[in-house]
Amino acid sequence: MSYPATLPWTLESLDLNRIEVDRVRQNEDLFLLLCSSSFVESGSDLYTHNLVDHFAGDDELQGWLRDHWEHEELQHGRALAAYVRHVWPEFDWDTGFRNFFAEYGAVCTAEELEDSRGLELAARCVVETGTASLYRALNDVTDEPVLRQLTNYIKSDEVRHYKHFYQHFRIYRDREKISRFKVFRALFKRVREIKNEDSDIALRHVFNIRYPDKATDDAEFRRVISRAEGLLKRHLPAEMTVKMLLKPLDLPPKVHTALEWPLTRITEKLFLH
Repeated sequence: MSYPATLPWTLESLDLNRIEVDRVRQNEDLFLLLCSSSFVESGSDLYTHNLVDHFAGDDELQGWLRDHWEHEELQHGRALAAYVRHVWPEFDWDTGFRNFFAEYGAVCTAEELEDSRGLELAARCVVETGTASLYRALNDVTDEPVLRQLTNYIKSDEVRHYKHFYQHFRIYRDREKISRFKVFRALFKRVREIKNEDSDIALRHVFNIRYPDKATDDAEFRRVISRAEGLLKRHLPAEMTVKMLLKPLDLPPKVHTALEWPLTRITEKLFLH
């Protein structure tokens, strides 16, 4: 089964000339978060190819990954990059991305995927939860209209991607007879890695281009990044995040309800520390 490469929105949907630059230009934390996200999203074709190979023989999932997911993720990167270029034209985005991709390409390998297809799909649910939460938080952070439009577009895409991965996870869970404990272990492992290597690499290369005189100052890098992550933490949609994380466990309703409240309280720490 092959999917047409249609997109729910396009870069042309955004009028970059309507950006109210003064509302965002002085927000250095927002710059770091948007630019690093643009790097990661712009390199998503490499990860897509790993996943397509991982699901060899599953024509339906491969078709969706190749004809929908990859195109939408790359569009996120293009749109975020266009926004960054418009608001911060002095930033050398091309050099920063080239440096990022050279390092990222060496660590984004098929060996990083779960051996079990079902557990890899469970892990993808965690990643999509993280990205949906990220863009929901960025949407709450700003009052700049075009950025709110863009982050809402991307957040909606990520929620839809989550649903698609979840549907296929259920198929493989039943096919591979994966226990709830194994699902929990895979989810917990990926949650612990949510501040993952690609994000850290992206932030490092944004920092190095933005502050070339401090490129070797690790303490300053950690200070600046911690401040930006603190901005996200204050706006993290904890309730939405927990609901999405718990869903693959398919818990009895009473257990689900009992866990939701305490997990909502600790989600920020899990995601950002």
